[in-house]
Amino acid sequence: MFTSLRRLPVQRFAPVLALLALAAPLRAAAQTAASNDAVHNPSVYLQGSRGEHGTDAITLGATLPWNSWRTDLWGSEVRGHWDVYASRWSFDGEPGSYSHSYLLGVTPTLRLRPDQGRSAWFFEGGIGATVASKRFVTDRKEFSTRFNFASHVGFGVNFGEQRRHEVSLRVQHLSNAGIKHPNPGENLVQLRYGYHF
Repeated sequence: MFTSLRRLPVQRFAPVLALLALAAPLRAAAQTAASNDAVHNPSVYLQGSRGEHGTDAITLGATLPWNSWRTDLWGSEVRGHWDVYASRWSFDGEPGSYSHSYLLGVTPTLRLRPDQGRSAWFFEGGIGATVASKRFVTDRKEFSTRFNFASHVGFGVNFGEQRRHEVSLRVQHLSNAGIKHPNPGENLVQLRYGYHF
């Protein structure tokens, strides 16, 4: 699924790697969970994405927690939330053109937080659905549908007062799961900043 990520030039990820290097010191500053912890509150976020062959995306979204559901797993806490978002994709279009598309999506997401949920760090994954304003067509690939599934895995950290701030790195794959062909899929590396209310 993610084998084509190996073909991406390293310099395209330099900004993401630089931001991750800046985020590393956050671990030392991360607070432990408290009764007034904000990590389980709704959040808004801004996300930048980089894909293959000149594909970029900017996303504005919100997370809506499933407050009535949680479970323990391997000494960690697992919680869920809805991730609702709108994106603008920019990409090299058909030969000699540059194009863009708008995308709406919703993804149910599970988040695992170690140390019975007290850790500032978390791991997450989800599979959701998206619909685009037009089909993704580049000089190298073509989606056959405007409707696609979006699956992701990622990790991140919360920090600051009541751990309201959040930085995460994710890898996302979009495709229509074989509903119609061609179905080349697209892989994106995503860097997200979120704020919990």
